[in-house]
Amino acid sequence: MSQRKSDYADDTDIDASLDELPDETRLDEAVANLEANGFEVVVVDTAEDALETLQSHIPAGASVMNGHSTTLEEIGFAEYLSEGDHEWESLPDEIWSIDDDERRQAARREAQTADYFLGGINAVAATGELVAADRSGSRIGAYPFAASNVVIVSGANKVVPDLDAALDRLESVAYPLENERAKEAYGVESEIAKQLIFRQELEEGRTTVVLVREQLGY
Repeated sequence: MSQRKSDYADDTDIDASLDELPDETRLDEAVANLEANGFEVVVVDTAEDALETLQSHIPAGASVMNGHSTTLEEIGFAEYLSEGDHEWESLPDEIWSIDDDERRQAARREAQTADYFLGGINAVAATGELVAADRSGSRIGAYPFAASNVVIVSGANKVVPDLDAALDRLESVAYPLENERAKEAYGVESEIAKQLIFRQELEEGRTTVVLVREQLGY
C-alpha cells in the first residue's frame, strides 16, 4: 500500500521550519539557480499537474525505473507506472516478478541505467543544489550518471535557503520521517548511509526537476 507523509508526520518530531512552502521570491531564486546549474526545471501547481507533466515528458517505448519516493506515490506516479495506460517499459514490474534474490538484485542494478529514472529528493537549496540520501543507494544511484534521463519530483516545501539548510533538512526532517516509514515497511531503521549533493548537471537536458507548489514527501 502506498505511504503518505501524513502517515508519519503527526507523530514524528521534525524541524517544521524546514518543511514550509516558500514564498514566490525564494521559489523563483531556486528555479533560477537550478537552471544556472544545468537542471531543467518545471514548476506546477498541483500533484495532478505533476503527474500530467511526467506523462507527457516520457516518450513511448522508454524504459522507466523509479527509486522509492513518497512524493511519486503521493502524485500517483508509482501506481500509474505499474497499472496505468502507457507505452513505457515498466522496469519495477519486471524486477519484482523475478523469484530469485541474486537475479533480482542484478536486475535492480541494471535498472539504474534506464532510459528514464524517476525519484524524489530530500532538499532543494535555493542556491541551486539538490540533496538526497539513502540507506542502500538504490534510490539515488542513477542520479549522478547511470540513467540516460533523470526526473526528480519535489514538493516546494523542500526548498530551503542554502546548502547548509538543505543538509540540515535531510537530518532533521527527511530522516526522522523516512526512519518511521522504514521501520513499518521493512522492520529495520533507516540510515543516512549514502548521501548525494547534486551541484550541477553538465549534460544538457538530462536532469529535470519538477517542483510542485504543495506539501509533498519527506
